[in-house]
Amino acid sequence: MPPTSSKFSALPPRDKAAVLFLTGLAIVVRLYKIWEPDSVVFDEVHFGGFASKYIKGRYFMDVHPPLAKLLITLTGWVAGFDGNFDFKDIAKDYVDDVPYVAMRMLPGVMGVLVVPLAYMTLKAYDCASLSAFLGSIFVLFDNGLATQSRFILLDSPLIFFTALTAYAWANFNNQKQFTAGWYWFLGLTGLALGATVSVKWVGLFTIAWVGVTTIIGLWSLLGDLSVSPRQFLLHFFWRAVFLIGVPVLFYLGMFAVHFLCLVNPGDGDGFMSSEFQATLNNKGMDDTPASIAYGSQVTIRHLNTQGGYLHSHDHLYPTGSQQQQVTLYPHKDANNLWMFDNVTMEPEFDFREAEPVYLKNGDIVRLQHVSTTRRLHSHDVRPPVTEAEWQQEVSAYGYKGFSGDANDNFRIEIVRSESKPGEAQEYLRAIDTKFRLVHTMTHCALFSHKVKLPSWGYEQQEVTCARQGTMPNSLWYIEFNEHPMIPEDAEKVNYAKPGFLRKFAELQKVMWDTNAGLVASHTWDSRPESWPYLRRGINFWVRDHRQVYLLGNVFVWWLSSGSIVLFGLVLAVSVLRWQRGYKDFSLKGMQQFRNYVGTNVIAWALHYFPFFLLQRQLFLHHYLPALYFAILGVTVTLDVVFKHVLRGRRWLVFPVALALLAATVAIYVLLSPLIYGGKWTKGMCEDARLMEHWDFDCNAFYDDISLYDVPAPVAESVGSPVEIMEERMESAVEALAGEVHDEL
Repeated sequence: MPPTSSKFSALPPRDKAAVLFLTGLAIVVRLYKIWEPDSVVFDEVHFGGFASKYIKGRYFMDVHPPLAKLLITLTGWVAGFDGNFDFKDIAKDYVDDVPYVAMRMLPGVMGVLVVPLAYMTLKAYDCASLSAFLGSIFVLFDNGLATQSRFILLDSPLIFFTALTAYAWANFNNQKQFTAGWYWFLGLTGLALGATVSVKWVGLFTIAWVGVTTIIGLWSLLGDLSVSPRQFLLHFFWRAVFLIGVPVLFYLGMFAVHFLCLVNPGDGDGFMSSEFQATLNNKGMDDTPASIAYGSQVTIRHLNTQGGYLHSHDHLYPTGSQQQQVTLYPHKDANNLWMFDNVTMEPEFDFREAEPVYLKNGDIVRLQHVSTTRRLHSHDVRPPVTEAEWQQEVSAYGYKGFSGDANDNFRIEIVRSESKPGEAQEYLRAIDTKFRLVHTMTHCALFSHKVKLPSWGYEQQEVTCARQGTMPNSLWYIEFNEHPMIPEDAEKVNYAKPGFLRKFAELQKVMWDTNAGLVASHTWDSRPESWPYLRRGINFWVRDHRQVYLLGNVFVWWLSSGSIVLFGLVLAVSVLRWQRGYKDFSLKGMQQFRNYVGTNVIAWALHYFPFFLLQRQLFLHHYLPALYFAILGVTVTLDVVFKHVLRGRRWLVFPVALALLAATVAIYVLLSPLIYGGKWTKGMCEDARLMEHWDFDCNAFYDDISLYDVPAPVAESVGSPVEIMEERMESAVEALAGEVHDEL
């Protein structure tokens, strides 16, 4: 192994020059016209929007950890972004005061830095300068990596921190144990791992790779008789500190910053528990009386679907009974108030002026909607959206002077296992008691689920009465309680304030559940088996006869995928030869191939195969971390070929390298209009369709390149040169026919 690190300061002058040249070239390639398109591109809708919410402090929910979003927000804030642009739609024009170029520069600069990191990592793998240069060219001129680094997206920061991890880990393994360099690169590996997993959970695969190679390394140390037990324990201890402790603390720290920034209610707080929501500004509440009595005006919250309020408003269902709508609404509102009535008392009896009679398990009640005076009601009518036979409509029914009917009656069933031990398991208490409301006539339970009503129901959540509903979806609790006759000094309750770790744990679960729930098909999704051979890409943006389409460099992708197959074949043959007494594994070239290609094949596999286990939406960009390791692997393979296979034919090395470089750059240039949203024609586009199943839209472009130089309305009206010629020929034929007709 190389005795020193591949830090830039330790590189020979020739390698320093190569790094500087590659970095300068990367700046040109990655940042070229980064201000185009000047409208929202693909998932800038989400990540630009999150930056706006960070600046406004409005709580949002995303399936990805916060680091990259925080860095993008910081960049935008420093550049003067005030958060008032919403990034709502793809192709929406950026207004003058949105520093979108500065926000794109963060992923862009990180995309630039991946290139010198690749070079220095390959040098740590004992590659020759020519090989390291060639591998960096593969990274630099990959169309997918270039496209992904030009917009306000998370994948460029993810690739950067992944590459930083690979660089630090390679250098750590080259250091003499327990030296300053050894500690430095071990610590840098831990920080890079923490940053990687704090951008996307794909970083867990990077942690798995470092973990697997750590176990292999420790196993080798355990069998090394020159390593004392004390030294082995120190190896284990410091790896645990830096490779487990540091990433965990870094990850926790990013969420601490996340919570500090998002202090106001927003469109994401509905995903969180009531206790979590109560920590946000204006979401908390004053202490409320614990005991619930007849005549109490209350708000009733659903336990399972992010705690929406039982709600009604003076609008009717357009179908079914056409009675007043009952829904689940996520925000505080006067229409969330309900009052408990007793079914046996006279209608004129006012419970709010009598001695409180407290509600308990088994009581049969009626719930009157305070603002409209109609009562909660159910009957054997199908719900407005759900067609299941075991569910029926819930409405608010009644009119002035009407005392109600038996379909207004609900029985309180306290669920003891979900309620706070003690009195809350027998009597109805705010916050502490979880209960079901069972319709006494049809024996269904008040129920809600994640089904939204159409626009006539204001897209609020459907409430039904279910005879076979799951327990979590039929559980409710009371948040607010008011009764004039309950003494002022009566016991009061409030939400228990969650600490950081509890909020953190809840958010991780919500992120996991939300991520797993992204199973709906998408126009541009793809499955993992299609990624290594680049079957299709992703349409990012189409407008003004230009297109941005994420697609890799097919030469680089096929070459790197082929190297994975080659590694498996060579390893299998070498094992068979070893069984017959050959000493292939003792050869220096085989050691480099096995160790350095092997570690990158492991990294590739750990970043690729887990996606086969996921049923959620997947896209081509999910393959980019695996692609990076495949590129490192194919470069080391080429280095072994150059050094050992072509050892007697060194004159072939440079021509082969030049041919590989030329092919890489040629494919990049051929497809580059899809990166930069550049000028193209339909014919040029079709000529660039190297694989028949690539589905970028060639009809998006003009027929003639000159039409890009005239105003768009004129270009649209004049059409293509072919169309113009056809029109002229048709006119000439018509004129000639007219002359012939006149002569006749």
